[in-house]
Amino acid sequence: MDYAPSDLRAVPCMLMRGGTSRGPFFLESDLPADPARRDKLLLAAMGSPDPRQIDGLGGAHPLTSKVGIVRRSTTPGVDLDFLFAQLQPNGDTVDVTPNCGNMLAAVLPFALERGLLPIGDGTTTARILTLNTDMQCDVSVPTPGGRLQYTGGTRIDGVPGTAAPVSINFLDTAGSVCPGLLPSGRALDRVDVPGLGTVEATLIDNGMPMVLVRAGDFGITGDETAGELNAHGALKEKIEALRLVCGPLMGLGDVKAKNYPKMCLVAPPKAGGAIATRCFIPHVCHDSIGVLAAVTVATACVLDGSIAQGIAAVPAGRTKAVSVEHPTGEFSVELEVDGQQVARAALLRTARPIMRGEVLIPE
Repeated sequence: MDYAPSDLRAVPCMLMRGGTSRGPFFLESDLPADPARRDKLLLAAMGSPDPRQIDGLGGAHPLTSKVGIVRRSTTPGVDLDFLFAQLQPNGDTVDVTPNCGNMLAAVLPFALERGLLPIGDGTTTARILTLNTDMQCDVSVPTPGGRLQYTGGTRIDGVPGTAAPVSINFLDTAGSVCPGLLPSGRALDRVDVPGLGTVEATLIDNGMPMVLVRAGDFGITGDETAGELNAHGALKEKIEALRLVCGPLMGLGDVKAKNYPKMCLVAPPKAGGAIATRCFIPHVCHDSIGVLAAVTVATACVLDGSIAQGIAAVPAGRTKAVSVEHPTGEFSVELEVDGQQVARAALLRTARPIMRGEVLIPE
């Protein structure tokens, strides 16, 4: 289709849902090579900063203010490189430091749609390197008859309906951003916070830097809705005060302007799972839980001495299915445990393209 000439620049992209997140995906070759120019383009594409993101593709929420950038990899043994970018509705920054396991679920479908890899017959598997944290994983999608399949019977909480499964097998997630799995060297820390006193917390990073605390220590039960917690200004102030103190303890420096560590209030399970969670990302309570946040919480559940001990109901055996409850359901993570080490983490997500086309950017 031909369009009238204008002073807007057309940039090819696909609007994708990955897990419980959503955002445009770009080929790296379609974006400026200079990071500053690239970020300026992404802010314009998403309509940030603006609380409604009315002039862009953003959905006025951190979960729908995400971008994926993909290229063929030149790393031996790796098929695709993925750069994740987190934007904020009200912010003018583009954060490429953290991971996003939900958007990761859409990387292989996008790459196959754009012809970066051949489509297999039956199942297509690719090794993906997340450039943000140098993390590798194997991702598989169903491709019966050499055709991408998006419909199916897999259901994930936080997304309506069912879809085809996207299998993600993480290869090495410990210390994705922090110096190690337990950056302080301890499974439990007692953190002195101005105005709060001493707070017990687990500082952990198994794919996502997180601070885990008991919900009861903050005066909540752990079964409140995300809306109720987002309206609880005093609670959010306390959580942010703790986050700012924990950042340096985790080797992250001053985190005031950063999107991590994420904050998670944990409580005994309410619906037959392993643990109940209410996560802040980092200032808004998540309607569900992020992929790598779920992996990190599940990891804390199997570590002796962590904040989850005495709270979590964890199955026996070397391979454990850990059900992490969240405000809109649960997220199951399969962990292979070797002593105090997590040897493998695997899970299922779903993904699909919502729109193929071009986003128009002011020159």
